[in-house]
Amino acid sequence: MKRLILIAALAAAGAHAETLPTMPGLLPEPVAHPLLVNDAMVASARADAEAARQDARLAESSPYEFTARLNAQKRRLDVGPQYKEWNVGIERTLRLPGKAQADRRIGQAFMAESDAVYGEALHEAARVLLTLWLDWAQAERAVELAARNLVAAQENADAVDKRVKAGDAARLDASIARADLAEQERAAVEARTAAAVAWAQLNARFPGLKREHAMLPEPQPLARPLQFWRERILAESDELKLAAAARDKAAGHAARARAERVPDPTVGVYTASEFAGQERFTGVMVSVPIPGARRSRLADRAVSAAESARQLHQAKLVQLEAHIASEVATAEGAYEAWRAARTNAASMGENARLATRAYALGEADLQSLLAARRQANSAALSALSAQVTAVHAQAALMVDAHLVWGLGEE
Repeated sequence: MKRLILIAALAAAGAHAETLPTMPGLLPEPVAHPLLVNDAMVASARADAEAARQDARLAESSPYEFTARLNAQKRRLDVGPQYKEWNVGIERTLRLPGKAQADRRIGQAFMAESDAVYGEALHEAARVLLTLWLDWAQAERAVELAARNLVAAQENADAVDKRVKAGDAARLDASIARADLAEQERAAVEARTAAAVAWAQLNARFPGLKREHAMLPEPQPLARPLQFWRERILAESDELKLAAAARDKAAGHAARARAERVPDPTVGVYTASEFAGQERFTGVMVSVPIPGARRSRLADRAVSAAESARQLHQAKLVQLEAHIASEVATAEGAYEAWRAARTNAASMGENARLATRAYALGEADLQSLLAARRQANSAALSALSAQVTAVHAQAALMVDAHLVWGLGEE
């Protein structure tokens, strides 16, 4: 029976994993993940995380050490010989149990902080990679559109020149066609320059990405309600985990400060020899500082700092919830805007095709043709921009939810 329950639980977990949102066409995880973990900022955060782990070990260990004492002296009587005497002992301050417990709590907070520091650096690198990659992919697509427009302008200029020579068009049309060709050449140069700049920025931050990964994915509907994204992102947010670690650390320091109101005792043992060994004795030594008002004031200050950290964590939670709601609304709106822009681009493209045919049949003038092509080009660029915006909005949600590029596995 237990075996059947375990199999059912594993099957349910597998089914749940299969239903997690995906985005076909996004930069593949085997490509993106190495770029992220090898990023310089992530490597720096990895070193900081290791330092935080050392801080955790320091916090958990006792600050006290053994102290050895040795005294040597000579005793001289008014009448008689001198006597050599010595006193040797060892002592150590003992950390009280309440303080040790508070130190362990602080150490655990340092460990949580170290993991969150690395996770947040990886998350921020993923957001930068997403933005730079989409900028580059958009620029490469704009180059293709510009090249297509340049070919159309060249064909149009050639056709007008033939019609001028045949006496079917005015020289003004040839001048207008050549001006349009020059404008498209300028636009093509600007598009190639923008693509080169976008590639340089991407390759400088994340070297090793190949040009074959410039394909833009098609936006997808979210297919998940706000509640799913809220729960997932809050559970995975390293930013929130950092605030929680700061809260727990402050609470641990407050507990430590309260425990410090009772001083730690120092315990030692010693042995001594006097009168040249004629007297020998051993003993136990215990000393306890007498606490003053400073200890209570330090404890009160630590309690106030802990309350501040708790309030900051709560404020970060509220801020993150608002950010998630905004991101979901943006992604939903961007998807609908892309659909509308795509429809408009298709309509404008069809208008340009019909205008080209009408001009060839002599049913439309050159100005109408060029206007139709400009509208089609503007609509195509708008659709491209809307596509990138929609992909970025949805992919940013998936990055925040650690659903892509192995972010949830680090």
